[in-house]
Amino acid sequence: QVQLVESGGGLVQAGGSLRLSCAAPGRTGSSYGMGWFRQAPGKEREFVAAISWNGGSTYYRDSVKGRFTISRGNAKNTVYLQMISLKPEDTAVYYCAASRIGIAANTAPGYDYWGQGTQVTVSS
Repeated sequence: QVQLVESGGGLVQAGGSLRLSCAAPGRTGSSYGMGWFRQAPGKEREFVAAISWNGGSTYYRDSVKGRFTISRGNAKNTVYLQMISLKPEDTAVYYCAASRIGIAANTAPGYDYWGQGTQVTVSS
């Protein structure tokens, strides 16, 4: 079982920024496709952004395009989600996910491993 380690959540005012990080252990982590999902209270988990193993492909849900950026660190086994112009509707628990086949999937079944989640709260 691969344990993904997330960090960077917190409380921010509307219009503010946060950066989430997710580390996949070991050198195999650099071969995973990585994604971010979120789940707000009373709602289903939804796709946010994804990046392929080499960073060559990225995908975003429409509501975050232009505000969120997913990227990989130099070591490739860490992925970041830079969030700017945050809105109250972005409030949710954000989950990192990893795909062994290295693709940037936009649905949950495309991922094999999941992090524990980090809370992001945007106040109005």
